[in-house]
Amino acid sequence: MRLSVATNFESTLIEGIKDYPVVELYGKLRRDVVGGGRAPYQLAPISRRRLKEHVAEAYRAGIGFNYLLNSSCLGNREITRRGQRELEELLDWLCQIGVASVTVSSPYLIKLIKARYPQLKVRVSLFAGVDRVRKAQMWEELGADCIVLDSILVNRELATLKRIRQHVQCDLELLANNSCLMSCALSPSHMNAIAHTAQTWHHNKGFFIDWCFLKCTEMKLRDPVNYIRSEWIRPEDLHVYEELGYDRFKIVERDIPTEVLVKRVKAYAERRYDGNLLDLIQPFGFQGVKKTDRYYRRGLGWFLRFLLRPGLVNPAKMLLLKRVADLQNMKRPVNGEPAVYIDNRALDGFIERFREVGCRDVDCAECGWCEKFARKAVRFNETTRQQTLAAYDDLFRSLHEGDMWRYLPRPTAPPNSSSVVSESSPQPPDEFPQRFAA
Repeated sequence: MRLSVATNFESTLIEGIKDYPVVELYGKLRRDVVGGGRAPYQLAPISRRRLKEHVAEAYRAGIGFNYLLNSSCLGNREITRRGQRELEELLDWLCQIGVASVTVSSPYLIKLIKARYPQLKVRVSLFAGVDRVRKAQMWEELGADCIVLDSILVNRELATLKRIRQHVQCDLELLANNSCLMSCALSPSHMNAIAHTAQTWHHNKGFFIDWCFLKCTEMKLRDPVNYIRSEWIRPEDLHVYEELGYDRFKIVERDIPTEVLVKRVKAYAERRYDGNLLDLIQPFGFQGVKKTDRYYRRGLGWFLRFLLRPGLVNPAKMLLLKRVADLQNMKRPVNGEPAVYIDNRALDGFIERFREVGCRDVDCAECGWCEKFARKAVRFNETTRQQTLAAYDDLFRSLHEGDMWRYLPRPTAPPNSSSVVSESSPQPPDEFPQRFAA
């Protein structure tokens, strides 16, 4: 087993995981010319000096460092003189501080790096959407040393994983503990939206309302089957993937406390976890964990710095977003119970169906497999759930109807105004079908 683990840039993280089969840490600056897969407000507030120190700390523990250049869109800046200078400055510095590898989503970047920085290993990001043999072969032909397969598309497709492993020679990595929905229609838009949030040159300067993440989280809370209909791999099921030839697994997240990251590494290294599966796969809401780490501070200042932008959005309406965040982070839990509990032991046997058939061309309502396990494994704190869903309703109403950006309420039409047709109003021709005219 080889584990690639997200870093929150705490020295105590390295101390906590060094005795497990961790071969590298991965992370990046909060903002740079390329951007990545997380918004700046999610990431540790580190300097270049701190990143350099952290790379050295990892190296002394026998752990490499992978720097993420995995933005799914570079805005075509990479094909300009200024963009080229910025890229070379960043890559020169990464080589100087001892970074061993980088992760990219751009085919052009992989060729650029291989030509100018042959000492760097290059990994293909999950954001490249590799989910079949020919895609993987093309990236290998471009020079990829490792490919992170698109977990949203392949983690339940064991036959596809077997074929990719048989026909590709480079390293392959699977994301083990993410919780996005399988075959999610929001994914391409989500990747591109996030891509621009951390780019130093982008005019929004880090401001971002993550609609896709909010919608995904609301969908799970509204229908428990969506917690099961996700891309995660349980620690107990790693052996199924190892039998297919996979021994490299990626562990997220970069913005969670050290205690939680170490717990996740331990669970996957030991291939077992007794408790709430959300402890391993959820990117927020860690009850009973002291968030005292230097690089994991959250508070009013953090909220104001990134999200209070009067020139871009109505500050009063942003409180709707804070209300949702407080509830889903369980800052106000009811009776001390988590909002959602997924009994990991009740999921024993879940993987067996996927040995025979995947999900790609199957209708979930006809299958019912995830529904069956959701009934056994998922339970809610119903009070917290209803409070949070009500908060989501208010937030989405503001986002969809436009109040989030208005300082005054939208004028309402006079009663029955829609039924009043002036003589000058254009009328459909006589032959125009009535259903379209309506």
